[in-house]
Amino acid sequence: MQHPLSDIPIRKECPPGACVCDRESLLAGVGANADIDLRVLTLTQEQERRLIERIGKISSYDDLQHVAGLLYQQLGVVLRITPSPREVRTVRGFVILLEDRPGLCKKTRQTVPAAIRKCLENKPEIAYAILNAHDMLGNA
Repeated sequence: MQHPLSDIPIRKECPPGACVCDRESLLAGVGANADIDLRVLTLTQEQERRLIERIGKISSYDDLQHVAGLLYQQLGVVLRITPSPREVRTVRGFVILLEDRPGLCKKTRQTVPAAIRKCLENKPEIAYAILNAHDMLGNA
């Protein structure tokens, strides 16, 4: 039986103990369960670098939403950006996370939110749009 990702480059294995992505057991379970979503494994380190560059070029809230949609469509990864339930004084007041899923590298779960936070620092109008979308500004 040919592996479903045999023609597609997949992310290299993380060093032992460095990650909790569960990549190997995900790959091992493919033969037993055809419903396993392996799209997240197609995010190689090179593609992750390009994704971080793309996030750095985000110019509007709509563009950010588009990138979040592509993450879900192409990798099955959900990006959540919400204002803190307490207060938002800086971009550190946003909760930015990639929802945990098997195969999603720990490094990716850290670098993507960090890149988005940096983007929000450089483009405060996007941060205001997020606040407005969550009715934190009262449509100001």
